[in-house]
Amino acid sequence: MPKLFVTGATGYIGGDALYAIAHAHPDYSITALVRNSEKGAKVASQYASIRLVYGDLDSTDLITEEASKADIVCHWANANHRAAATAIIAGLAKKPAGEKGFFIHTSGTGILMIGDIEKGTYGIRSEKVFDDWDGIKEITSFPDAAPHRNVDKIVLAAGEQHPGKVFTAIVCSPTIYGPGRGPDNQRSHQAYEMSRVTLERGKGFQIEGGQNLWTQVHVHDLSNAFLRLVEEAVKGGGAATWGAEGYYFTESGDFVWGDVAAAIAKDAYKKKLIKSEELDSISPKEGESFSPHGSAIWGQNSRGRAVRARKLLGWEPKGKSLFDLIPSIVDGEARKLGLTTAHAAQATG
Repeated sequence: MPKLFVTGATGYIGGDALYAIAHAHPDYSITALVRNSEKGAKVASQYASIRLVYGDLDSTDLITEEASKADIVCHWANANHRAAATAIIAGLAKKPAGEKGFFIHTSGTGILMIGDIEKGTYGIRSEKVFDDWDGIKEITSFPDAAPHRNVDKIVLAAGEQHPGKVFTAIVCSPTIYGPGRGPDNQRSHQAYEMSRVTLERGKGFQIEGGQNLWTQVHVHDLSNAFLRLVEEAVKGGGAATWGAEGYYFTESGDFVWGDVAAAIAKDAYKKKLIKSEELDSISPKEGESFSPHGSAIWGQNSRGRAVRARKLLGWEPKGKSLFDLIPSIVDGEARKLGLTTAHAAQATG
């Protein structure tokens, strides 16, 4: 029976990925790191058979111990936490001679903003598209200033430091959307925060020219990529690439952030939640004041192509597009802000 150790089970990414894996393979033995009994109760209510251990990402001795017992570690929590990634690798490296340990790490395509970061540009379209197959060497050698690069380097080097014992893969996710299926947080960030801010300020906005592009992926499609990697790990590695070139984008195409901003404003105006569907062009400084990293997320470019997952894992995104779900995203944020009520509440007055 394959043994998994997972972090981030109550988060948006991890909760949905856990759902996909646990439902596809109820026979897997899964241990989840949770911060406290409240979080643990939420996991237990959905998965009675999952073993819980209590701690946070700084509980490095615990993480190392649990990783050493696991065949596969899925790290869905903080992509920038060096100590946790190091502890996972240390645990897998303790496995007896002849035993393999697989580490599937979650990163993000914020790393692809490095060109705009170096130039200090916002709201401008970039034609640069990164490729995780032919362009893998470029992706795995970004400068240290690139977001998430600090931990990516640790993960990418693990196979060389522990040859034949530690096998790693990095799943690099872009703008994620869609309802999560996990036991706690079921809300994403980027488009949801833009919707929230639009409703709070009463008008839509874009960062400067608003022509910058990102890639998108439905959370269920992202979870299927994690599922496929876990399944290949169970086979002893299978068809997947591991180690220095084990880097996987997940995406279903590009979108322009200014177009998303316009779609949010149009939908909110149609629902009489704001008074105009016009957009303000705001500065990066103002965007940063709206939400952490808002100016970068909404104002810079991040474009990658998921060639490796398609070619090796047979992965294909099937979920609806971000634009398809904007009406439901706006509805959800309006309810959270108390601007509307859910149908049940309306029915009871």
